[in-house]
Amino acid sequence: MAKYRKLSRTSSQRKALLRGQVTALLANGKIVTTEAKAKEVRKIAERLIAKAVKEKDNYEEIVVKAKVPCRDENGKRIKEVVDGKKVARYDLVDKTIKKDLPSRYHVRKEINKVLYTVTEGTKKKDRHKVDLCDKLFGEYAEKYATRNGGYTRIVKIGQRKGDGALEVILELV
Repeated sequence: MAKYRKLSRTSSQRKALLRGQVTALLANGKIVTTEAKAKEVRKIAERLIAKAVKEKDNYEEIVVKAKVPCRDENGKRIKEVVDGKKVARYDLVDKTIKKDLPSRYHVRKEINKVLYTVTEGTKKKDRHKVDLCDKLFGEYAEKYATRNGGYTRIVKIGQRKGDGALEVILELV
């Protein structure tokens, strides 16, 4: 019995296809694809979610000092003249950040090896990068903390018109 489906592609093409579909699944919550591809994507996605669930609380919170620019009531930076130059004025603020412990950091690196970077927004000024790793550790790990596997569902929707391949919806439960 084969360990995985080859999907009629070379290894680099197959790896890129699966990475793209796993990224789309985690970013959007569901994708429409063929049954064979969905079964392969499901393996990878469930493995990533399981790792995130296992390491979700494996961090420590530390307090750091941060320089934050002073702003006026309109939200613009307050500038003052120092040695003939206009310079922004800063305040020191305490911020609490989450610092990953070594095992969580390792899992984060492994997850980032699989996922592509995702940008949201349609217009140039509205675009911003979405950190899917944070989404996995935050949103999905909290959601699936009580489940023991079975994070995805495959729903058959019929045959594709062009080639008759069975199409399915792969979605997160």
